[in-house]
Amino acid sequence: MKHITIPTDGFLDGNRFRVVTLRLALIYAAAEFLISSPIWLTIGNNPLKPLLGKLALEAVFVLVAILLAGLLSRMRRQSYGRQIAACLLLSLVSSLGMSLLDAYLCSLIMLPVVVPFNIMDYAYAVCYRMSIFFGWSFLFVALLNHMDVRDRDLKLIASREEALAAQMRALQYQINPHFLFNTLNSITGLVEEGASERAERMIMSLSGFLRSTLQLDPLRELRLADEMALQKEYLEIEKERFSDRMRVRIDIPGELEDAKVPSLILQPLVENAVKHGVGRSSSTVEILIRAARRGDRLNLIVENDVAAATAAGMTHGLGIGLANVAHRVQTHFPEGASLTAGPIEPRKFRASLDMPLILV
Repeated sequence: MKHITIPTDGFLDGNRFRVVTLRLALIYAAAEFLISSPIWLTIGNNPLKPLLGKLALEAVFVLVAILLAGLLSRMRRQSYGRQIAACLLLSLVSSLGMSLLDAYLCSLIMLPVVVPFNIMDYAYAVCYRMSIFFGWSFLFVALLNHMDVRDRDLKLIASREEALAAQMRALQYQINPHFLFNTLNSITGLVEEGASERAERMIMSLSGFLRSTLQLDPLRELRLADEMALQKEYLEIEKERFSDRMRVRIDIPGELEDAKVPSLILQPLVENAVKHGVGRSSSTVEILIRAARRGDRLNLIVENDVAAATAAGMTHGLGIGLANVAHRVQTHFPEGASLTAGPIEPRKFRASLDMPLILV
């Protein structure tokens, strides 16, 4: 599962703000230059003068546009209506100054002909420039609002992922005490039977197993081969107590050993098979762990024999441990995963995990 890092002060702050603003202002100025240049090139007697004058005007526009962007960015927490009002006011002030510069550059281009100041031409230039500046300001306000919405969406995604991670860790931590209780109960049984050497070996095995499993991240995925290696370690521990009546059969095709599965996802299923299968039977019990491919799906199965008395009371419902596994696998694979458990024969119980097949 991927984690998203969110900028703490907004998407367009600092250097990124300046870079985005400058790039957008240059693009906007270039577009305005191409649209209005044909009018400028028709005045004066030297085409080079209007071109230089227009470039100078666009350079000033870029500077003013960046200044407006900085002022508008300070209002990004204000209401949308206030931002639009600010766009109109700043556009008017900017257009008044730019129109004066426009008239001055035009008089230079027309030299030696003296062009008298015409208030109507100036008013027309103010309206034209105001539309240009308002378009820029409105575009920038829209960009700021878009980025704010995007920031909120990213933060929401990040918070949901953190909540999901916490939920999955909680499910994992519910499994560990359950496993520890069962294993310590097995050690107690050996001590009561007087098998101190076997109990000591079991304690050492338990220490190594816990060292391996408790370091695992519940959000991490393991290769199916590595997951099975952990389950084999656990079963070796239980064999110290049930060696006389526990038989384990593992059927994992080589092509599925690299399949990715949530860490320790099989642990509660195997524990369940030992506790309710071997622990409640006086005869030999076989535990089968099998993996199979069904198209683009991975099917993991844990089967075990059960005693007649246990079989009579079996239902298709899930206990707390199995319910946690079902919840965990469904959370890990939101695109679809499930756990089904129940009797398949009069004296056989099966837990089956179905999830997407993802190969390393």
